[in-house]
Amino acid sequence: MTLLPTHREGPSRAGVRELADEELMGLVREGEMAAFEVIYDRHSRVAFSLAYRICGTRSSAEDVVQEAFLALWRSGARYDRTRGSVRTWVLGIVHNRAIDALRRNVVHDRRRASDDGIAERLEAPERTDAEVAQRDEAREIRVALQALPEEQSRVIELAYYGGFTHTEIAEMLNAPVGTIKGRMRLGLEKLRGALEGSGMVTAR
Repeated sequence: MTLLPTHREGPSRAGVRELADEELMGLVREGEMAAFEVIYDRHSRVAFSLAYRICGTRSSAEDVVQEAFLALWRSGARYDRTRGSVRTWVLGIVHNRAIDALRRNVVHDRRRASDDGIAERLEAPERTDAEVAQRDEAREIRVALQALPEEQSRVIELAYYGGFTHTEIAEMLNAPVGTIKGRMRLGLEKLRGALEGSGMVTAR
């Protein structure tokens, strides 16, 4: 996959692959392709894993990863080592791009929701009502997440779609673990309230 525009030649990858990520980012900031390729080799697999868990399809995940690494190349100067590791920074970019893609799909799904429900029954008679209901529930959850404050929806998305622990999320967002747990608790309470209002869950 070609990710980068034409640029000047830099040192060979063999000459930089033993460097630490932070040192490589210094070279990326100077426009060195070899350093960027090493960063890509080290982190693209976990980046794809996160994107796939959020987006749910390989094609969407591949697009997200490509966009994220293009953004990394163009904004390498923005990396600040005092705010976390390079991997944390990369995953933060991937997460943002994946959630943007997911939300675009939510809007698309909402516009087609009624038509899809009919089409699914006409085009796939073998599809059960339970499968259709499961898809509708997933759509409702995504819509409810969008209504939450961003700081709350983000931690829930990272935990639910990304599978990250409180500690990992705290490192990624540069926040105390206690703060992350608090945002998670408040967000889940609001999410539950929204889903109770829609009839998806029963009030306690």
